[in-house]
Amino acid sequence: MDRQSRPETMRENDVIDLLIHQHALIRELFDEVDRCQGEERKEAFSRLVRLLAVHETAEEEIVHPYARRKLVGGDTIVDNRLQEEEEAKELLSRLDDMDVTTAEFSRELERLRAAVFAHAAAEERYEFSELKASTSEAERKAMGVGVKAVEAMAPTHPHPGVESATANILIGTPIAIMDRARDLIRKAMGKQESGEG
Repeated sequence: MDRQSRPETMRENDVIDLLIHQHALIRELFDEVDRCQGEERKEAFSRLVRLLAVHETAEEEIVHPYARRKLVGGDTIVDNRLQEEEEAKELLSRLDDMDVTTAEFSRELERLRAAVFAHAAAEERYEFSELKASTSEAERKAMGVGVKAVEAMAPTHPHPGVESATANILIGTPIAIMDRARDLIRKAMGKQESGEG
């Protein structure tokens, strides 16, 4: 893959555009997991887990708190998204313990896919569209800083020689990955917010 097509070099800085782009990458990774067999399937699933963990953590740490404050009915909108995310996290944790070659894994993967796709559609319709209408470009770019900080940590395609220390940060269980992603986001956003009162 050439440097120009890598997500890290894209010009998207608006948090909504970044997250919608990640929704598309998540769909592609589900398809890749379906197509692959054996070790390749295991690696594709590992990349899917990392991207889902980073994506959901960014939403929980950056987007949802902002939506609660900014949107009319924000608490209800966010609570519904969190309930959907919890269901997906439970499925993801179950899948993480399974052998990727089994029929049970394939069935559970389809359940996860359905839950994730429904959640993404609800986010885009109820939360993202409202946030886009209720925030300035500068606000969305400021929120995008945290997403960009961890985006490079969850490569969607293997890049030989790049998966060293970077990948080590995002290995382990989905919950452990989310914890490390949360720390990275808070660090990035802390730098961004240090001048704000």
